[in-house]
Amino acid sequence: MNIKLLRTLIISSLILAMSFALAQGKEKKIEIPLTSPSFNDGEMMPDKYAYHSGNVSPALTWGNIPKKAKTLAIICDDPDAPDSWVHWVIFNIPATEKGLLEKIAKQEMANNKTLQGKNDFGNIGYDGPSPPHGTHRYFFKIYALDTELYLNPGASKAQLLKAMEGHILAHGELVGKYANK
Repeated sequence: MNIKLLRTLIISSLILAMSFALAQGKEKKIEIPLTSPSFNDGEMMPDKYAYHSGNVSPALTWGNIPKKAKTLAIICDDPDAPDSWVHWVIFNIPATEKGLLEKIAKQEMANNKTLQGKNDFGNIGYDGPSPPHGTHRYFFKIYALDTELYLNPGASKAQLLKAMEGHILAHGELVGKYANK
């Protein structure tokens, strides 16, 4: 094979590989719109969702779930607390669901195979905001997954994140704020 032809083949292969890599990088990640009928993104959460008030989980709704999704997972945490603070871990929500009702029971199995993990209060299910001072932010993060997760009820946020690795098809978030009065 002559050198000129070999060089042309190598350059053509490199251009093709770079074009493919650029096309992959431009592929958009699907964003899941996550909302609550009780508070808007970036706004204050009503007292009934706080730990020392009603301590009930807020209703959440979402859409734009990828067709290949099998389950959903939600994590709620407070990054403003020292070392962050986990308020809710819930997973294996069927991908066909369009939301969660307010006041999900604090039990291992919520419904429809939906399981709840342990929060940093040491409890199963949702425990609401209880910032020691100032206004804190509470991130409700939703993930669409291409699989059912084989985790036990009571799983931690770290265990859930590890199990989700390589299975996230899309994600979204809703941020609520709260300050003790």
